[in-house]
Amino acid sequence: MTGGRNQAYVLLEDGTRLDGDACGAAGSTTGEVVFTTGMSGYQESVTDPSFAGQIVTFTYPHIGNYGVSAQAMESDRVWARAVIMREAVDSSDAPGAEQGWLSWLADRGVPAISGVDTRALVRHIRDAGSMRGGVFGAEVAEDEALERVRGEPPMAGQDLARVVTPAETTVHGDGTGSRIAAIDTGIKSSIVRHLVQRGATVELHPCSVTADELLAGEADLFFLANGPGDPAALGHIVATVRELVGKRPVWGICLGHQLLCQAVGLETFKLPFGHRGTNHPVKDLTTGRIEITSQNHGFAVTPPGGAARLDTTRAVRWDTDFGAAELTHVNLYDGTVEGLTLLDVPASTVQYHPEAGPGPNDSLYLFDRFLEAVA
Repeated sequence: MTGGRNQAYVLLEDGTRLDGDACGAAGSTTGEVVFTTGMSGYQESVTDPSFAGQIVTFTYPHIGNYGVSAQAMESDRVWARAVIMREAVDSSDAPGAEQGWLSWLADRGVPAISGVDTRALVRHIRDAGSMRGGVFGAEVAEDEALERVRGEPPMAGQDLARVVTPAETTVHGDGTGSRIAAIDTGIKSSIVRHLVQRGATVELHPCSVTADELLAGEADLFFLANGPGDPAALGHIVATVRELVGKRPVWGICLGHQLLCQAVGLETFKLPFGHRGTNHPVKDLTTGRIEITSQNHGFAVTPPGGAARLDTTRAVRWDTDFGAAELTHVNLYDGTVEGLTLLDVPASTVQYHPEAGPGPNDSLYLFDRFLEAVA
């Protein structure tokens, strides 16, 4: 651990406090406290733009065992506001390591805390739901910390796509193969890498791009990326997507799944504590196969009828503003919608992350399936 063992604590908006040792960068911060269940992939997690505005609790006890490297970056910076761990390690002697985990966090100005009873914290979040909280040095009085926590805007209603989106369009690939125009609401580098490896050329557009601008381009298909915040706060992007549906094929992942579903007339809701980790079972209803998936989201799509959870694992069909849609994937933990295909226009979605950055490789076939369908 870097910087000695200075005392620090985690404080939640309901007054729950857990103590530990400060590590990473000095200072205090607030955000939505969430947890992720991955046993590895800590660097990929905190550099995923989907964690913008959040404080990440790792359920796996040892974090930092294999250091950090440039290869594991999912963006050009750390987006998580702070990190909570049971036992942090600053090792830099693992194969491929370029720096120690805690030294790296310190260099990037990210506060962290170790020695926390993360099991108790996660159990509390599972019972009470994800909530605002903060990581504070011992010098910060608890009443002052609580005031700061309660002054943090709740995640519901936040448009964080504008925070993480790029300022200008960039193009990746050699210009051959399918041309994909993506609305970049916080896309992960590994998603771009998987598409380019399959011969595609990927245009990453700011989330302010208009439908007219996208349709005037030469894209063979439109891609809706992952990203942070509340999908219900992104009406400006939903309106753009609505103008794209039916014009060319559209594919959405994670937040993109939620945006496309809203564009065809469905709604979204906030999950109690979200799905974050690399061990979530999802059933592909078109094949009957059970996949272990990587997930990172705090909101989900509301099925027709308004119930949060599905009571079926069959490929049921729903009516949308663009014709029939078929349920293609369902979460086996809680029955939430994990994927849809529109039957009357070329469009499909998955809620989880098939790029496996980090996570299992069960769902990589989805990249091939979609690109082959377009070809």
